Amino acid sequence: MPWSRIEQSHSAADSGRIISYKDAIREAIDQAMIHDPRVFVIGLDADDKFGAFGTLLDMTHPERIIGTPISENAMTGVALGAAVSGMRPLYVHLRVDFMLLTMDQIVNYVAKWRYMTQGQVKVPIVIRAVIGRGWGCGAQHSQTLSSFFTHIPGLKVVMPSTPYDAKGLLLAAIKDDYPVISIEHRWLYKNTGGVPQELYTVPLGKGRILKSGNSLTVVATSAAVIDTLNGCEKHNLDVEVIDPRTLKPLDEGMILESVAKTGRLLVVDYDYPSCGFAAEVCAMVAEKGFASLKAPVQRYTFPESSMPASGILERAYYPNPDKIAARIKEMLAEQPVLSRA
Repeated sequence: MPWSRIEQSHSAADSGRIISYKDAIREAIDQAMIHDPRVFVIGLDADDKFGAFGTLLDMTHPERIIGTPISENAMTGVALGAAVSGMRPLYVHLRVDFMLLTMDQIVNYVAKWRYMTQGQVKVPIVIRAVIGRGWGCGAQHSQTLSSFFTHIPGLKVVMPSTPYDAKGLLLAAIKDDYPVISIEHRWLYKNTGGVPQELYTVPLGKGRILKSGNSLTVVATSAAVIDTLNGCEKHNLDVEVIDPRTLKPLDEGMILESVAKTGRLLVVDYDYPSCGFAAEVCAMVAEKGFASLKAPVQRYTFPESSMPASGILERAYYPNPDKIAARIKEMLAEQPVLSRA
């Protein structure tokens, strides 16, 4: 069955089946390989007993899961060559930090090939990368770096926060003829949620309102979505929470419509503050939705510092539901300083 005939699905409400985020990714890859013989997986230790943290275990086609040497830049070139030759490779990185070794291939070749051939050559490659803290990973294994990839024309970037979106966005990425970077937070892997068993896609570039509210718009990404929702529930906050799901292309219309209703914006993004995704959303709203604002836009991110290795310092460094709720309360307590006129 051609990819074009896979139905888009927008809700998990009708699915009585509950599985984990990790298993949703595993199922998406397995079904994609069954559905399309051109789909294959490569990556460091992709074929070992851990199977990229459990997302590549017990596959129907294990012969299409290939472990690679510790040579990320060269292996990205191999994946790119396969993609432009008609295959649909999925390259898995155990850490997003390792992708820094591939930036020449990603920025100068993967992202630009369609442009340089005037669209004559398709580049259907998906690059998965795992992010997030844990067991003292420290400064070199805990970064997010999503803004690196959203900055580059020709790349699409997704950051699923729920099991439902993890499967649907990954299938949409594999189906897409453009290169897609899929960024997954390791602390989401054990989270569970409703996921249909059949193939479905979540459209790239379409956000989702996870909580309706009237006092403030919160745009959050990845694990920050879950922390924001938990903070709002615990502290009974009347805010609207938007998960953009796709950082690029961004669902600007959904965000601007929400800000037009609430008049306030907070962007929560677990990444560095300077020139980050949070800064981009704030700039977009300031440029296109200024007339709706009652107060200055704000962002809540990591400090301007590398991640510490100590567990105690790591917990202090990271935002959490209570810290996010406290920031929201501060914003709601401030008197409006901007006119809607």
